[in-house]
Amino acid sequence: MNVDMWIRALKAARAGAEVSQEGLATLIKWSPSTVAAIETGRRRPTMEFAVAADQALGTGGLLAELLKAADRQRLPTWFVPWRTHEQQAIRLCEFEPCLIPGLLQTEEYARAVISAGGLHPMATVDELVAVRMERQQLLRREEPPLCVFVIDEGALRRPIGGPETLDVQLGRLLEVASLPSVRLHVIPLDVGAHVGLIGGFLLAEMPDGERVTYVEDVARGHVIDDPEVVRLIDRKWDSLLGEALSTGASRDLIRKLKVTP
Repeated sequence: MNVDMWIRALKAARAGAEVSQEGLATLIKWSPSTVAAIETGRRRPTMEFAVAADQALGTGGLLAELLKAADRQRLPTWFVPWRTHEQQAIRLCEFEPCLIPGLLQTEEYARAVISAGGLHPMATVDELVAVRMERQQLLRREEPPLCVFVIDEGALRRPIGGPETLDVQLGRLLEVASLPSVRLHVIPLDVGAHVGLIGGFLLAEMPDGERVTYVEDVARGHVIDDPEVVRLIDRKWDSLLGEALSTGASRDLIRKLKVTP
C-alpha cells in the first residue's frame, strides 16, 4: 500500500458518493486547493484529512485504515507502535540530552541528523525527513496533546547542520514554545550530572489512563508498557523537571544562544 493507491481509493470513494473535489472540500471544511493538492500527490494526506473524508463519504473508516497501512510501509517497523501511541496520547513528555526532539526539529536540522554518517541512501533520508515533518502536525491540530519537552543545554549548543541551521532551529523552538499546548524546559549545563545523561526517552499518557514509554538503543526503538519500567522513567522525568529551568527562563536562555534576532 502506498500513497498513490490511497489517492486512487479516495477518488473512487468520492466518485461512488458522487461528490466533486469542491464538494468534498465543503463537506470537510478544508480548502479546495488542499484537496486538489492531496489528490494530485503534491501534498501528503494527514490522518485528520482521512478521517474527515471517511465521515463525509461514508466509507466506514476505510481511508483512515488505508493511510495507516501506507504509513507503516514508510516507517521503520519498530517505530510503528509508538506512532500509534503518539497520535492517540493526551499528554506527551520527552527528554533529549543531545538533540532537539524530533517533534520540534526544522526540516534542515532533521535532514542533518538523519543523513549523518551516510547510513541511509538519499531517497530514504528524504522519506524519513518527510515522516518527521508530518509527525509535527499533531502540535497544531485542533485538539493537540499537552506536550512537555525537557532539553539539555548541550543540545542547544551543538551546531548540527552548521551554525545557520542551528540558529534557525533555535528560532523554531521559540516559536513552538509559544503554543498553548507546549511546555519547553532547558537543563542548564551548570547542573552537571543528572539522571538523563544516559539517554533520552518519551512518555505518553493515553485517554484511558495507560502510560507507555519509548526508548531507543543504538539499533532500534522500543515501546514499553511494563509498569515497573514506566515508574522508573516517571521518577527520572520528575528528577529532570526538578533540575530544569522554568519555561520563561528556558526561553530567555534560548534567546541568548540565538545569533540572529
